[in-house]
Amino acid sequence: MNFLLETLQVIVMSIYYNMEAFVRLFIPPKNKNVTGEIVLITGAGSGIGRLLAEKFAPLGVSLVLWDINQEGMEETSRLVKEKGATKVHYYLCDCSDKSEVYRVADKVKREVGDVSILINNAGIVTGRKFMDAPDSLIEKTFEVNTMAHFWTYKAFLPAMTANNHGHLVSIASSAGLIGVNGLADYCASKFAAIGFAESVALELLATGKDGVKTTIVCPFFINTGMFDGCNTKWPLLLPILDPDYVANKIIEAILTDQVYLLLPRTMYLIIGLKNIIPVKLGILLGMYLGAFNFMDAFKGRVKKVE
Repeated sequence: MNFLLETLQVIVMSIYYNMEAFVRLFIPPKNKNVTGEIVLITGAGSGIGRLLAEKFAPLGVSLVLWDINQEGMEETSRLVKEKGATKVHYYLCDCSDKSEVYRVADKVKREVGDVSILINNAGIVTGRKFMDAPDSLIEKTFEVNTMAHFWTYKAFLPAMTANNHGHLVSIASSAGLIGVNGLADYCASKFAAIGFAESVALELLATGKDGVKTTIVCPFFINTGMFDGCNTKWPLLLPILDPDYVANKIIEAILTDQVYLLLPRTMYLIIGLKNIIPVKLGILLGMYLGAFNFMDAFKGRVKKVE
């Protein structure tokens, strides 16, 4: 195609996609059927991971739970069975250890089958200023929040691409879209996780594997204990999020193949402004929103896997 034809195509499709997005504000897409899917959730022993497992429980899926906390997984398993899950499997797995991820993944394939919905949820936060954070914790932050995604994708993506069917879900953070004072290592790890997920999504589209869907979730602070003590200056604009609300929105995003989910909705405006306003104005707005002081009273669990 020549320049004029390709340009015309872009203009026409831009109009179409904008109209489609507008219509979906009033007519949401139909939920897909996930009955029979094998859903693996990392960090399923507590927090958002446990809640996601509970939300999936009545949907007819086979649940595979990963965590470093045996008791937490046993409790999650009990809870999801109470909510209707009939096929539940749990495995101890330290997602920061590549060899362990591969070993446990092979065990899952043998004992359960090929994972078709992968939810990378496990995460940790040091909650310390950059110069106060021990090197070992910085490395662990990247191993859990970023590198673990590489290893789980390597383990489970081949089957999805072979079948041109599946769903990759990255539970990232709004701190992966905009820097936060006091969260240098955490922000960097989440920026990396988002960049990785976006790049793999493009690879899938470029190779014609459009049956493998992707969802990137970027919430503000969630009240799970991981960010205990963190505050927000204007709760109406940037509320500390209720875990059950977040889990419901994530499930909705997965079932409707939503590519990006930012929570709360004001994050869409904030991220949009970040990219178009002058830097000094961005800093001023950051101060207004309290972004320089979010972590002042942090007392969360430093090595908590969510």
